[in-house]
Amino acid sequence: MKCPSCQNNGTRVIDSRPVDEGRAIRRRRECEECLYRFTTFEKVEETPLIVVKKEGIREEFSREKILRGLIKACEKRPVSLAELEKISLEIEKSLRNLGYSEVNSEKIGELVMDKLAAVDEVAYVRFASVYRQFKDINVFLEELKELIKKEQ
Repeated sequence: MKCPSCQNNGTRVIDSRPVDEGRAIRRRRECEECLYRFTTFEKVEETPLIVVKKEGIREEFSREKILRGLIKACEKRPVSLAELEKISLEIEKSLRNLGYSEVNSEKIGELVMDKLAAVDEVAYVRFASVYRQFKDINVFLEELKELIKKEQ
């Protein structure tokens, strides 16, 4: 690793620790020549995961978009931000474990709804009403009946 101060190639690692839930390593380094200290990060380069939307548009997967949707669905509900972050990370892991480079947005929506149903029913119904775009109250009632069946 080149020193950013004097450009010397000799540096040594002083401290290492995992960051980003173990997905990266933070290293504190010191130049052997000028003793300048700096920090580097090392992480696995993941292949991009592409989301295919209903309209056929393709975009890169974003865990932050899922988290924003979860936060909106759980607004004024007793669900912690840490729990929502955990859910979004679990969804990303399960999508990457499928081994596909592209995934349909419907699959993502179903995963989000499955996770929300287990955490908070009201948040689940809120998310489902937006995601499934309920046309009228009867479709909404059918969804509620399905939720009640799952609980029994």
